[in-house]
Amino acid sequence: MTDDNRVFTASRLTSGNRIFPVHIEVNQNRVTRIKPRLFGSNEESIPIPKVASVNIQTGILWSDIRIDSAGGSNPIVNHGHSKKDARAIRDLLNDSSKTYGHLRGLTPKCHSG
Repeated sequence: MTDDNRVFTASRLTSGNRIFPVHIEVNQNRVTRIKPRLFGSNEESIPIPKVASVNIQTGILWSDIRIDSAGGSNPIVNHGHSKKDARAIRDLLNDSSKTYGHLRGLTPKCHSG
């Protein structure tokens, strides 16, 4: 993965995302869920080497995504992403995990759901 951040924004047409839609940001170091608020934001993140699994549940239009941590912390859970974005997040995390595992001599820990 490059140094660029990839940001995926949930649809405003889904509940909880109408005024301040949630963003999932993926970069070479971590995956972060950012929930904007009127004043500030709430952020949760998991370092890329600690991503254990990615689960996607698709509906007719929107997908729910769950990113589990190998460290036992709470997973990152979000809804309202397009199927295309959810799959892109999964693919980025899988590619990052493979790259990290290759550099460290480990097998990839991330798998798709």
